[in-house]
Amino acid sequence: MRSSERITLEDVARAAGVSRATASRVVRGDTGVTEKKTKAVRAAVASLGYIPNSAARALVSRRTGTVAVVIPEPDQLIFSDPFLTRTVQEISHHLDAADIQLVMVFGDQAGHGRRAAKYLRNGSVDGAIVISHHRFSGQVEAIMGVQLPVVFIGRP
Repeated sequence: MRSSERITLEDVARAAGVSRATASRVVRGDTGVTEKKTKAVRAAVASLGYIPNSAARALVSRRTGTVAVVIPEPDQLIFSDPFLTRTVQEISHHLDAADIQLVMVFGDQAGHGRRAAKYLRNGSVDGAIVISHHRFSGQVEAIMGVQLPVVFIGRP
């Protein structure tokens, strides 16, 4: 096996003696694969140290497993405001329980929300939670123009 390169699904399939499609179904947790083949694939995954490529999975599924928490406030407020820190902790706890990654996005200093909206549009996240959106004018409109599920927390 290749020692300096990333282990691929093809490597797992070869080691398990199954097709790439079967290995993929087992790794995704799909049903319809025999117990014998499932055990072989899982053993190959464990012995090779295979880690699924999240970028490849996102291309196929069109889901990233990531939610952005957008906080359009000055940096000094983000890390010192007890409401913001506690809210982010709670969101993180619930997303973690659902095996969803949290990404924090801070608002731009000009306050128009363009930077956050640009990030949300680039396909890196499946949705966004915007906290404390009252501070800067224009940022709500910029974020609302993004074609993603968005939840706003706080008073505008």
